[in-house]
Amino acid sequence: MIAAALRADIWRGILRSGQPLRQDEIAANFGVSKIPVREALFQLKAEGLVTFFSNRGAVVSELSLAEVAEIFAMRTALEVMALQRALPGLTIADLARGEEILVALDHERDTARWSDLNWQFHATLYQPASMPRLMETVKTLHYNVSRYLILYLAGMEYQPISQAEHREILGACRRGDTQEATRLLQQHLALASEHLITFLAER
Repeated sequence: MIAAALRADIWRGILRSGQPLRQDEIAANFGVSKIPVREALFQLKAEGLVTFFSNRGAVVSELSLAEVAEIFAMRTALEVMALQRALPGLTIADLARGEEILVALDHERDTARWSDLNWQFHATLYQPASMPRLMETVKTLHYNVSRYLILYLAGMEYQPISQAEHREILGACRRGDTQEATRLLQQHLALASEHLITFLAER
């Protein structure tokens, strides 16, 4: 619960890059001891959202433009592999779940919730690959760039573009067209990376 609350605050920009995360203050806010707070911070560290320094304690991690580009390059390679492996095993229920998530995304205005649903959509398409280590890595990469993507979402009309791309990917999956589905996924991630890096550079 603590990790989820802190993650949402990081995603929304309430907790900003480089901001200290003082365990005693967080514990007081949640009415708990420092032990669950420390565990939550270590969980967020594993997700790349928190960094520990010997002289400063825990702080919100900060990514450079080069790191954002690297994360998207890794996501593209891994997610294309996951979709290629998963597509033959996608069921009618998986595809229906994907459409259900997209409908929820159409009406979601909370950017942190939008980002979470976005991950759920992609994860639904990749799950049949049965590659849990790859999925965990991709999820971590997703969390790493989500807070920057949320800044972009808040400042630009990106949701309709992303949703149109999602539906094209889902349509190719319904047809069982692996080549087209992976091409569309590569294009989707490349455009997201390009737009986000340009947006961050201008800021």
